[in-house]
Amino acid sequence: METIHKIGRRKTAVARVYVSEGEGNITINGKELTNYFTTGTLQYKVKQALLLTENLESFNITVNVFGGGVTGQAEAIRLAISRALCEIDAENRSVLKPEGLLTRDPRMVERKKFGQKKARKKFQFSKR
Repeated sequence: METIHKIGRRKTAVARVYVSEGEGNITINGKELTNYFTTGTLQYKVKQALLLTENLESFNITVNVFGGGVTGQAEAIRLAISRALCEIDAENRSVLKPEGLLTRDPRMVERKKFGQKKARKKFQFSKR
């Protein structure tokens, strides 16, 4: 099996994932998974697609991720890994699709408008 390259995005985070056969090592920006994402929740988000398809120790995964915050980066990596697993085996799609792991979350930060304090918040109005 050659290396499979997929891209995942979430908010402003972009993750490029390279999946190849191996022992289950996950490297993110040159660091080990546990060193890059310190909380268990974020580590679970990254591994979620592998756990559902029971491929946790089947592939070595190398990730380049930039932009956004830690949660956005973890969810971008999850989407990219899910896409790669679907390319490896089409049967994985039936497991991942109902969980919502193949859906690109389109929600972005609303832009700030001129004449306002933030996107929706206005400056204080004074009647007199």
